[in-house]
Amino acid sequence: QVQLVESGGGLVQPGGSLTPSCVASRSVFSIDPMRWYRQAPGKEREWVATIDSGFPSYAASVMGRFTISRPNNRNTVYLQMDSLKPDDTAVYYCNARIMVREFDTMSEVWGQGTLVTVSS
Repeated sequence: QVQLVESGGGLVQPGGSLTPSCVASRSVFSIDPMRWYRQAPGKEREWVATIDSGFPSYAASVMGRFTISRPNNRNTVYLQMDSLKPDDTAVYYCNARIMVREFDTMSEVWGQGTLVTVSS
């Protein structure tokens, strides 16, 4: 089994920056796309950003402030978050479609989440 492990959450002041990361626990044949979701207290989980074959896309609420990246298309994805607002407070989850070995079926894997709190 492969797991996604997030890290890099924390407490930051409004207007600040944070860059959580997500890494697969082992080498796999294929991992694409990779996505970030978030869930604020009392709200539904919502999609934040995707990187698919190197191409990023973003939810309107984070466009221009967040940047998703996956250097060298390896098994790690980052979410650079700038100009953070209190409304960005949430647990941030990594998600990916993974093929562990060639010819395996694809499976969808979620990380355990990392808490981001934006507060003064």
